Amino acid sequence: MPKKTSAPQPAATKALVSPWASVSGRAQQREAKRHAVLQAAAQLFNERGFHATSLDDIAARLNVSKPTLYYYVKSKDQILLECVRQGLQMMLEGIEETRNAGGKAIDQLMTCMSIYARIVTMDFGMCLIRVSDEELPTESRKELRRLKSDIDMEFRRLVAEAVSQGSIKECDPKMTAFLIAGALSWIGRWYQPAGEYQPEDIAAQFISTLRNGILPR
Repeated sequence: MPKKTSAPQPAATKALVSPWASVSGRAQQREAKRHAVLQAAAQLFNERGFHATSLDDIAARLNVSKPTLYYYVKSKDQILLECVRQGLQMMLEGIEETRNAGGKAIDQLMTCMSIYARIVTMDFGMCLIRVSDEELPTESRKELRRLKSDIDMEFRRLVAEAVSQGSIKECDPKMTAFLIAGALSWIGRWYQPAGEYQPEDIAAQFISTLRNGILPR
């Protein structure tokens, strides 16, 4: 009987690597580029002001053409809204994490103050402080004021709880929350990244003064 021979096996096919990113990869790349647009815009708004910054300026900082920006944002108003919303969202997330971690109200309050002071030295936080609500469309203004109100109410709650726990002397939680937010917000007005003070030092000094006052004991 003739000897059987096995059929030749096909050569192993090398897996094709697509030059196109996966759907999730494209989404991540788009989001990263959109974030870069917003951050560049926030920096320019902080440096020059909203009205003195054009879409051409933002495109130039990113080394892209102006039409490229429209793939990620619709208008300069939308960019401003997103920048300010980012700053507020960072604050709200930090406050939420502090609340979930638990602990005494005074410790939560000090942590929230530190978070607030740190964020207003960042691009989106500074944009939130330096750009007036009046420069936003009416509907956007309402939304952002609601988010700001959420932060204010959280500070009031912590102050009231700290008073009830005996960690803070009797005070008006509303006025005290205004004092804290006003003092910390002002950091975003004068802070310069190239200045002599680091954000951590600024936060520590402001919080110490707010906590201990300025008169000797």
